[in-house]
Amino acid sequence: MDVDIGNLASILLEHAQDKLAVVDESGRYLYVNDASESLLGYEPAQLVGEQSREYVHPDDRQTVADRFERVSATGDRSATVRYRHATRSGEWVWLESRFTDLPDDALEGYAVSSRDITDQIAAERDRRDAESRLRTIAGTVGDVLWMFDGDWSEVLFVNPAYEDVFGQSVANLEADPQQFLEVVHPDDVPCVREAMRRVSSGESVDVEYRVNPTTDYGRWVWVRSEPIVEDGEVVRIVGFSRDITDRRRRERQLAVMDNLLRHNLRNDLSVILGNAECIAREAEEPSHGRAEIIRQQGADLLESADKQREIIELLTAQSVPDAIDLVPVVADAVEPIRERYPDATIRTALPDAATANALYEIQLAVTELLENAVDHAPDKSPDISVTVRSRPETVDIEIRDSCPPIPEVEFRVLTGDWEMDDVYHTSGLGLWLVYWVVDLSDGHIAFERTETGNAITVTLPRGQL
Repeated sequence: MDVDIGNLASILLEHAQDKLAVVDESGRYLYVNDASESLLGYEPAQLVGEQSREYVHPDDRQTVADRFERVSATGDRSATVRYRHATRSGEWVWLESRFTDLPDDALEGYAVSSRDITDQIAAERDRRDAESRLRTIAGTVGDVLWMFDGDWSEVLFVNPAYEDVFGQSVANLEADPQQFLEVVHPDDVPCVREAMRRVSSGESVDVEYRVNPTTDYGRWVWVRSEPIVEDGEVVRIVGFSRDITDRRRRERQLAVMDNLLRHNLRNDLSVILGNAECIAREAEEPSHGRAEIIRQQGADLLESADKQREIIELLTAQSVPDAIDLVPVVADAVEPIRERYPDATIRTALPDAATANALYEIQLAVTELLENAVDHAPDKSPDISVTVRSRPETVDIEIRDSCPPIPEVEFRVLTGDWEMDDVYHTSGLGLWLVYWVVDLSDGHIAFERTETGNAITVTLPRGQL
């Protein structure tokens, strides 16, 4: 079958989605295909013979003229330009046009192929606006915000806070991204390199290390890194670096004061307790009874010192929640209480497994709640039940007892409703330990008092082993 090539070409031109046109050297339309109607609202006959520049946005006319000049006067075969073209409805459409000087003597003029890029221009403008806002925000925060490529060979973004925290210019970092290792404390470089390797392999990483040789590496930073994965490959690494120097200093001071206080308290109380025991053995009433009071109060102070040590270690350990099966945790907490208080009845209802995200100190919290239940029993023989329940998003540990209602000050400590400066005696110190363990595990505590006893429910986020 013979094919009329000319007729076929004409059909294809008229049904093309792009606007195809021919203009003469002055820019006057000689030919326009039917796509002009769907793109611009003009029928081809309305444009043929018209000067094309009259339909170009005034702000874009010089740009279009310069590109057309490259083709018509300089001998370049083609040039591309973006501009706004008027529509019949009086609006503007962004077009990307390619001017071509075709090597065909039969074609008098220049071919122009145009496509609608209005949506693309809007998306690019939105992206630029978002980037501008991000840079504005990043320039006002104290944290160092940054983005590298997948192998740490190129800095894609870093905000000005980098210079103050790390003691190195942004320009130097961008020129050689590996230079940031030069401002890391030499002892910490291996740990930083390992963290970089892990992130490049697709892991999320938290790490703390010392930086800034201009301060004799006196700056501590906490760095959080996240890999951006596309098609199974790490293409970018984003993160932030936070100056935690003050926090580290306070932790160090707190640890020193804790050690001094604990050492002095234990030594002095040992002397007091030793003398109180001697008096209790040798003296008659009422001195014997008073010595026994001194001994008991001293023993309570030592117990409070031990709880205070556990709290200090908890608050300074920088621990993060991990996936933990709470069933063996609860079982290990219950057994010593049973042995220590044989008159107490402790029943458990435990599933085969119940994984939650929590600090490993959660066992201390469960132990403290069980001991608290025994202490509130008048005869040290309470009836206690411990139940672990898995829910779709959380795991609950419920502890019920048969004790009188727990004092308001203590359950308000547990639920976080009692302010720190309201702690007026040491009996609540263990309950503060419970509260902080649960709070740092991103959990919460609910409390219920009834005529038959108390119920405490610790709720923790569900985890995956």
